Amino acid sequence: MYEELYREGEVAASYMLPYAVLLMRSGEEGAFEKVKEIMVKAQKAPDMNAERKQQLLMNYAVASWKTGDLDKGIRLLEASHREAPCGLTYQSLGFLYVEQGDGEKALAYNQEALEYDDEDPVILDNLGQTYYRLLKDKEKARPYFEKAHAVKPSQIDTLYFLSRYDLDEGKRDEALEKLEETLEGRFSPLNYVTREMAEAEVSRLKDDMNKGEGAGA
Repeated sequence: MYEELYREGEVAASYMLPYAVLLMRSGEEGAFEKVKEIMVKAQKAPDMNAERKQQLLMNYAVASWKTGDLDKGIRLLEASHREAPCGLTYQSLGFLYVEQGDGEKALAYNQEALEYDDEDPVILDNLGQTYYRLLKDKEKARPYFEKAHAVKPSQIDTLYFLSRYDLDEGKRDEALEKLEETLEGRFSPLNYVTREMAEAEVSRLKDDMNKGEGAGA
């Protein structure tokens, strides 16, 4: 239905924004380029408002990142943040800072985000990833992942990183359970973990466990 509206030239944020989200989640070839095209046209939508503009900028920023221009995506979200800080921007920009790889910048921003909302599971996960991926401090990362999991048990990235701790402690059954749970979730472009990564980890872990059982027999 969204595709038909778009082909007919209907310009309305009410469908263009969710259409962009569905395209990004689809994984279709050329989806992110099409999202950028749609978002440019959506700027002129008569039903655009401040909240929808935030979503538009986030969609365009993510599409820019996925098409090879992370810096542009970050600049767009930084401009949005300066204009009107909100939870959506803290979540998205915090994650893109982690992807950018600057530990100091990511830590400062994600700590600011935590002050904004210390119960937001995405913000908590972003801070956990900052410590885990960039600063290589697993122990400082762990409480943020655990709190994020307590708030939202189904959050894909959080489950993945908690499974790393299980594996470090030899708890393979618990790690496998978490990884299988990720596969029941709805992956998005703003996940560190892709469905393919999770499936590969599940397969690898099952193979290792089966070999171990075979050796024991």
